[in-house]
Amino acid sequence: QSAYGLTNISSTPFASGGAPTVAIVDAYNDPNAQADLNVYRSQFGLNFQSSGSTSCTTSNGCLTIVGETGSTTSLPSSNTSWSEEISLDLDMVSAICPNCKILLVEANSATIADLGASVNEAVKLGASVVSNSYGGSEYSSETSSDTSYFYHPGVVITAAAGDGGYGVEYPAASPYVTAVGGTTLTDSPSAGWSQTVWSGSGSGCSKYEPRPTWQPTWDGKSLCPSNRTVADTSADANPSTGVAVYDSYGESGWLVFGGTSVATPLVGSIYALANNESSITGAASLYGDTSLYKVNSGQNARHCTNYLCNAADSLSGSFGFYNGPTGNGTPQGLNGF
Repeated sequence: QSAYGLTNISSTPFASGGAPTVAIVDAYNDPNAQADLNVYRSQFGLNFQSSGSTSCTTSNGCLTIVGETGSTTSLPSSNTSWSEEISLDLDMVSAICPNCKILLVEANSATIADLGASVNEAVKLGASVVSNSYGGSEYSSETSSDTSYFYHPGVVITAAAGDGGYGVEYPAASPYVTAVGGTTLTDSPSAGWSQTVWSGSGSGCSKYEPRPTWQPTWDGKSLCPSNRTVADTSADANPSTGVAVYDSYGESGWLVFGGTSVATPLVGSIYALANNESSITGAASLYGDTSLYKVNSGQNARHCTNYLCNAADSLSGSFGFYNGPTGNGTPQGLNGF
């Protein structure tokens, strides 16, 4: 909250009945999800809607867990690796927006068909924001997946840009999502918070996705004039500056995690705090916004000298500021979201 200028904003309750729902889409079931989430929230004193309690459960309306068809009883098989991802995602929503309702949709498998169906179910169940901390290689028919799973006007969809360095992953490449890159976040007693590119952050020019109308050609300087460029924004992702997560199913106890799997639910929850999702089209509001924190150092590919992978070569102009690994910059309050 401190790093992204949200300390007072995050703790302010929403109007009665007005708390937005942040959906988390992951594969498989975490049988300890609710219990682990409440250990995390208790540790950091994260109350839900001025209840005076850190409890986030199905009974108080804070947490709902369903399978990809919306069933609360028919859940997929449990998986220790994905349970860690689930714990991470739920914890990060709570860290940024403790007053948000959380919807966890557990897909039957890690295929794009099941994960995409879970995105659709999350929207059907009323999510304002859907966070997707997964990705894979682009494929030639991905544009059909865009319309099948990720085209939801009035709902913000965030997707992880990837953890393998320079290169584009799907669904982050979709023009219907906000692609979230990663930074290294550090705090100095004298200078405060600062960020540089995390070397693992995904970025680049999509092979198959056309450039959305809201993504500029950067005054003719674009190296990707006809196709979608990744990322749009970014947040903490370096495991060396990672976040605390509590998980008792995949592991036992407190862990430190990184990756754009951290950044993606962080950014999604900031959109939810702004509570203006219905007016958002893709990542359009981030372009040209001058309030975002400009990341102008670091790179995600060796010997790279262009803005698609090197923040030192960031573009600037009438559209604002941009580089591939960190997009238009990192959150600084709610402007742009």
